[in-house]
Amino acid sequence: MRPLSARLGDADWLDGAFSAGDLLMVSVSLGLKSSGLLDAYPDLAAYVARGEAGPAYKRAFDAQLAANTGKPPAG
Repeated sequence: MRPLSARLGDADWLDGAFSAGDLLMVSVSLGLKSSGLLDAYPDLAAYVARGEAGPAYKRAFDAQLAANTGKPPAG
């Protein structure tokens, strides 16, 4: 977590604008929310919240859910 926090620094995203890297890191980091590991890194908790709330993440999540369930994405 420390290297990711250092890489993010004060930025909203890892490489300037939201990218596929952010999509992947947010997806992986979501699994840490329930463990409490993000509590020690408020910057990463905010990063995950920003990513999870964004339309690109929602579209990717809906597409993955549709692929896994065989049902078309909502909306």
